[in-house]
Amino acid sequence: MLKVAVLVSGRGSNLQALIDICADPAFPAEIVTVISNIPDVYGLERAQTAGIATDVVNHRDFENRENFETALQAAISQSGAELICLAGFMRILTAGFVNRWRDRLVNIHPSLLPSFKGLHVHEQALEAGVKISGCTVHFVVPEMDAGPIIVQEAVPVLPGDDADALAARILEAEHRCYPHALRLIAEGRTEVVGERVVIK
Repeated sequence: MLKVAVLVSGRGSNLQALIDICADPAFPAEIVTVISNIPDVYGLERAQTAGIATDVVNHRDFENRENFETALQAAISQSGAELICLAGFMRILTAGFVNRWRDRLVNIHPSLLPSFKGLHVHEQALEAGVKISGCTVHFVVPEMDAGPIIVQEAVPVLPGDDADALAARILEAEHRCYPHALRLIAEGRTEVVGERVVIK
């Protein structure tokens, strides 16, 4: 049973998708802790409702990013987690932290990477006039919104879409993709070869 820490900064809808799939006794992973960098977010409430241990490592309590990440690392280590899933975690992690968790740190991004990195992703997609967008689950590397791609799902961009409508449709895909990617990892079916993920 793969032990997973989930890091959140907000309402945690992708966290809920992971909680729901992990509630199946046959699923090969369990969430051992949910950690937020912001107190009192709804993501923590979701975890507590599911009986999952929670922790807050408030980035505002630390004078620099390194001290914050030292405390974050301590909280993750204490939980015994072997994999970290970022689920709306709104802090950029340093190369030191990322490299320590190389190929054991996963993120979900609401576009078909490598297109539309960073923020305001849906606005970027609409401005570019693409007909298809989607979401990507990937292993994290020091470069933002990069790293070996595990799972992607395409979502059509419909005439008349605004950013909110497109975001809502992509979020539904995210809730399918993240549990699927976690299953592949927990079953030992992902292998990082160079900058690519090979699914066994």
